Amino acid sequence: MNAAEARTLAVEASRALAAAGQGDMVWGHVAVRDPEGRGIWIKAPGWGLEEVTGDRLQLVSFDAGVLAGEGTAHKECPIHLEILRARPDLVCTVHTHAASAVAFAALDTALLPLSHEGALFGGQDVPRFAATGGLVSTPELGRALAAALGDAPAALMPKHGLVAAGASVPAAVMHAVLLDRACRTQLTALAAGPVRVWSDAAEAHAKRAECWPAGQLEAGWRYLVRRAAARDRT
Repeated sequence: MNAAEARTLAVEASRALAAAGQGDMVWGHVAVRDPEGRGIWIKAPGWGLEEVTGDRLQLVSFDAGVLAGEGTAHKECPIHLEILRARPDLVCTVHTHAASAVAFAALDTALLPLSHEGALFGGQDVPRFAATGGLVSTPELGRALAAALGDAPAALMPKHGLVAAGASVPAAVMHAVLLDRACRTQLTALAAGPVRVWSDAAEAHAKRAECWPAGQLEAGWRYLVRRAAARDRT
């Protein structure tokens, strides 16, 4: 991947998240690691995910300086900078205020593998970031969030939103989408009564491998990119 490809992926990822229903007016963002090691490609503040274009991107250094693009850096750039600094294997990070994730996190209950999406965590509960419910606007909070995420595909940020990460852009976007869908499924079940049926640890672990290999994450990503493109044509 070169810098031009990273820029294209940052645009596609933003629009794919919007197509998946994770937009929140001008808030939320996705970052793609610059392949030249200069920092991250991320949308400039003030734009919705569905509005992102190549000229609305910034290149932000690991010390939060804007190297290319207009305006100041997002206050929450430390989310992406510190996770990617801590995990050199990762290429992309996502932060959104996905509604079902926010609502589910308020219940302070374990995320169960009720569905294929819930099996993303292999029968384990989703990590939660508890240091603050406010903005992650300092390197210290960014490092705490990176520690809470660990090597999980995504984490809940109670009173705030979610964070997701991946060794590819499709993986990071799909991890965010799948976490929100898993939260929505469990919220729906809880609204109808006590949850009684879910995969045990062995089945959930097997389902994670079967349902969410790289190829399936890529297929879901391609669908969202196509959906975003179709929306642009209407």
